[in-house]
Amino acid sequence: MKNILVTGGAGYIGSHVTRLLAKKGFNPIVYDNLSGGFRDFVSGFEFIEGDIGDFDKLVHVLSHYSIQCVMNFASFIAVGESVQYPLKYYENNVAKTLTLFEAMIKANVKRFIFSSSAAVYGNPEVMPIPEESTMKPESPYGKTKYFIEEVLHDLSVSDSFRAISLRYFNAAGADESGQIGESHVPETHLIPLVIRAVLDPDYTVTIFGTDYNTPDGTCIRDYIHVNDLGEAHILALERLLESGSSDVFNLGNGKGFSVKEVIDSVRRVTGKEFSVKEGQRRPGDPAILVASSSKAMTRLHWQPVYTDIDAIVATAWKWESQRKRKGY
Repeated sequence: MKNILVTGGAGYIGSHVTRLLAKKGFNPIVYDNLSGGFRDFVSGFEFIEGDIGDFDKLVHVLSHYSIQCVMNFASFIAVGESVQYPLKYYENNVAKTLTLFEAMIKANVKRFIFSSSAAVYGNPEVMPIPEESTMKPESPYGKTKYFIEEVLHDLSVSDSFRAISLRYFNAAGADESGQIGESHVPETHLIPLVIRAVLDPDYTVTIFGTDYNTPDGTCIRDYIHVNDLGEAHILALERLLESGSSDVFNLGNGKGFSVKEVIDSVRRVTGKEFSVKEGQRRPGDPAILVASSSKAMTRLHWQPVYTDIDAIVATAWKWESQRKRKGY
């Protein structure tokens, strides 16, 4: 059984990937400082509380468990916060990730799966966005992902270090079990915010801009179910362990959904009405952001299952409607 270190594994995407790793016959070792994750999300799995900036601890863990590959989810992810507190993002997402690489090389662990982002593209000229698009990240968050991808490329040239970077947009939904799901503080993602309006009569969803050049005037984004993302991570891991070649893949749903379409989906799934208001555009919000995933489908043989927005929202609703009872 291959031991896989999942850094940030107690968080939203990391915890879903941890479960899938176990189902696929791998042995996930979760490493998380619990700054944004939850110990209960990975109950039943080997868990080590630690920070990716702790070089000595990382070297010990990587060596002691004979780790075959590291999957890194230990990043801060809020674009708006990254603009307000750029040093926080450069320290964690860049400086500490470099420490992780140094520890891996010291322990002779040279296979890495990177949770990247389509934010590396900035405002692309071609849609859907192919991997060959020029990378022009506009936020500190996007820049941190871009910098690490550049480091991974250089490591692949200079050493036997091999990595696959997975660029994706909006992870959404929750495990069908309803046991784990999305829980961010503060929450900035659209689907949980709309569901919040269902559960909290005092909360109003704001649509930021209704005059975009889209069919209904609102922004269109690529929403991909978290378990579809997880499956892609497993396929990337298997490819990396078998071929050892570095690569980069977009992960998207293949089509986008507008803000109004998401809101309408929540109405259909929950059968409830809630408060919505229209606001001004947010600076820098492109009208459409959708990734092309043809490369992942061809080379990884990956196919998303949750292609319907109602199916994604239904899993999120199951999680959100019971998370308070779980204490998240």
